[in-house]
Amino acid sequence: MPQVKVLSKRYDEPDAHTLEGYTRLDGWKAMKRAFAQDPAVLREVVKDSGLRGRGGAGFPTGLKWSFVPQDTGKPVYLVVNADESEPGTFKDRELMERDPFQLIEGIICSAYALNSPRSFIFIRGEYLFPGIRLEEALAEAYANNYLGEDIQGSGFSHHITLHYGSGAYICGEETALLEALEGRRGQPRLRPPFPAVAGLYACPTVINNVESIAAAGHIIEHGANWWKQWGPERSPGTKLFCVSGEVARPGNYEFPMGTSCREIVEEACGGMLPGRNLKFWAPGGSSTPLLTDEHFDIPMDFDSIAEAGSLMGTGAMMMYSDKTSVVEATLNWIRFYEHESCGKCTPCREGNFWVGQILERMLDGRGRPEDIDTLDELADNIFGRSFCALADGATSPVKSSIKYFRDEYEYLIQRGRLPDHITPHAGAITDNAQSNRPKMMVGVGHV
Repeated sequence: MPQVKVLSKRYDEPDAHTLEGYTRLDGWKAMKRAFAQDPAVLREVVKDSGLRGRGGAGFPTGLKWSFVPQDTGKPVYLVVNADESEPGTFKDRELMERDPFQLIEGIICSAYALNSPRSFIFIRGEYLFPGIRLEEALAEAYANNYLGEDIQGSGFSHHITLHYGSGAYICGEETALLEALEGRRGQPRLRPPFPAVAGLYACPTVINNVESIAAAGHIIEHGANWWKQWGPERSPGTKLFCVSGEVARPGNYEFPMGTSCREIVEEACGGMLPGRNLKFWAPGGSSTPLLTDEHFDIPMDFDSIAEAGSLMGTGAMMMYSDKTSVVEATLNWIRFYEHESCGKCTPCREGNFWVGQILERMLDGRGRPEDIDTLDELADNIFGRSFCALADGATSPVKSSIKYFRDEYEYLIQRGRLPDHITPHAGAITDNAQSNRPKMMVGVGHV
């Protein structure tokens, strides 16, 4: 299937990040359409569209909105999860950098549908440039009455607070995000109660990903059937796929859901790097079970990937060639999860440490025959035994790499070295020189 530009249609416009540019490029049509309708109708439109959350879980967005009670007497809050920190995931960063008003308009439309007076964008602290772009856009929006009291004479008032996180992976988990937003250490909460009933400041709260909220604006403008023209019935719409690793042109590409991995890699990314063949890949970021070259033609949608034994996740496709060691890649990911564990749950805090120790010993040529079974057992004892999904995600590369590449583990243990065709750190050496990401503007400062 060919590329379709909905969320990324303004990416090539140099002034799309300014209010003037956004307005000239058909901005604010969704907001005007939203204000002309009843909020309850808009909630049904998003529900009918079948939009599924783009932050990783794939939960139906409209269904999540329907869980929020409207009659508690408390304000309804909308929280936008911009704490994008899954290894391999960088789609929200570019959306905020290139088209920040698209997110702001999506927030206004969503907030109107939810009867929400205030929303919060929780952005990763390291996202300096996207943060600057958002700060500038918010300032322009307030100055021109696209935010604040009585927006454009509609009678609807809304305020957005941009909150910088401190750079903890766990804060991408929605209840840990709420803890951090309320000023406490970012650690997951016990559920129930769920955020829809008692979220931010114990008020009804909707938490959606950046891409989900941006997509909701387009759905409100064009309708549910327009969105459903793309993708399979249970995973409609378009998706931003961020492709990294050993491909010729890594980057963000928008395709209809259900487009095959092969089409995305070969059409948009120019295929694998010269002289390299696909060996394994993660379809949705590092927390999703690995797939192999045998899954190259799999449709990229929630159900098809689940049937293949993995997860859609964020749509972050990490591609690795036959020159890369899957054991080395797994150690790299485990080190990340070991470092980012919030420490609340012992299986996650201690288990990832010991998995890393065993993998490191194997790669040092000191592996033991029982190590593979020990790794498998450790992963089983970590999975499902923590508050949040971080621990489950950490076990994904361990279990799946053993499942598909047990022979490489055995070779490493028996000979104390990797097979000759593997180049150490091959996966880390990719050419990003052709990246068209906007450069940091000279003189840009905080607003």
